[in-house]
Amino acid sequence: MDKQIQINGLSVLLLRITMSGIFIVAGVSHLLNPEGVTQRIQNAPYSSFASMFGDPHVLGIISGYVLLIFGITFLLGVFTRWSAVILFLTLIPITITIQMGNGILHGPLWKNIALFGGLLFFILNNPKPYSLYNNI
Repeated sequence: MDKQIQINGLSVLLLRITMSGIFIVAGVSHLLNPEGVTQRIQNAPYSSFASMFGDPHVLGIISGYVLLIFGITFLLGVFTRWSAVILFLTLIPITITIQMGNGILHGPLWKNIALFGGLLFFILNNPKPYSLYNNI
């Protein structure tokens, strides 16, 4: 396949901005309301999965910092691919613990699946338009 696909740089920027917002807001929410996050983890159908990684309260705070920091770096286009990888890996246990037990027709599960797709776009393509620093 020698065909070159052209993607509008502005559309990549807009996708990155719209996607990063959910991670930044979720990170802030985790940090401002860790008790609520702990409660959601403990009440989730697959709470035992999260317990394999540690105390739910600590996990909520750590995930809050990760979502906030890498949501911001993703927004700015700083190491875009690596930011997307870290957000992707952080989203996996969150999706399994909180969303999977609610069934296949549960909207937030599909929101997370869409986020996985968007993050995969940036992981596989590592587009550089409108990035502050994206050397790798």
